[in-house]
Amino acid sequence: MKQSFWKKSALLAALSIAIFTHAGAAQAASEYTATDKDTFWSLSQKFGVSLEQLLKANPMIDPTNVYKGLTIVIPTTVTVANSKQDAPQPIAQESKQAEQAAKLEKSAEEPVKAEKSVKAAKKAAEPKKAPKAEAAKKTVKKAAKKKSSQSTAAKRQAKQNEITVGGRAYDVSDVVQVKASAYTAHPSENGWGAVDYFGNPLKLGTVAVDPSVIPLGSKLYITGYDHDGLPVGGMMGVATDMGSAIKGDRIDIFVPQSKEAASDFGFQFVKVFILD
Repeated sequence: MKQSFWKKSALLAALSIAIFTHAGAAQAASEYTATDKDTFWSLSQKFGVSLEQLLKANPMIDPTNVYKGLTIVIPTTVTVANSKQDAPQPIAQESKQAEQAAKLEKSAEEPVKAEKSVKAAKKAAEPKKAPKAEAAKKTVKKAAKKKSSQSTAAKRQAKQNEITVGGRAYDVSDVVQVKASAYTAHPSENGWGAVDYFGNPLKLGTVAVDPSVIPLGSKLYITGYDHDGLPVGGMMGVATDMGSAIKGDRIDIFVPQSKEAASDFGFQFVKVFILD
């Protein structure tokens, strides 16, 4: 509805974040495919992880916009077991057993002393490392560790700035949350005919935008809507159209349906990934 047509309104769900602390656990992760009934809160209860951990593991996902088919990273915990306590020692022994143990200890004492003497002699014979060379070696190791850490951080940042759709990775230049409506090829909704701003025929994937927010010609990936006339889970689109009512954080999605069927879309809040 590129004109000022309002039929439905959408409400954003509020999310209360609870923080749980888990002691003595190591972090791992697995992937989970969401259903329409899933929420971040229900998943935190289902998998036994804190809501804070779940949010940190999924920085690119809007927690208010969980839909069927969405891949969610589930952090898991592996508890580190405490070592067993030493078994209690007998309080007393028979005098005969104590005497035999003392004799065995004494007989073994000499070989142990001899072994220690051999180890001490070998250690004394080893050439001492030069202090400067050892310091240089530590500096090189420290620099290599720092470089590796920076490289890992750069890779992690690069991964957060891309999205995979249909097995293909796309770089993301920006992500915006907007209010969406739907329009059709009906003459009452298209003053210049059933074509976009560039004169191309309207088709599935055509999106009307405010060029001051989303540049014309931008490739888009849109998620968070719910409409029978659009792909389930998300859709690729191109910003090739404009409309007098599409100003600010607004988009209008073309649907190849009748005007009446498209009106069921109403107004929905969606997330738009602007791809490079």
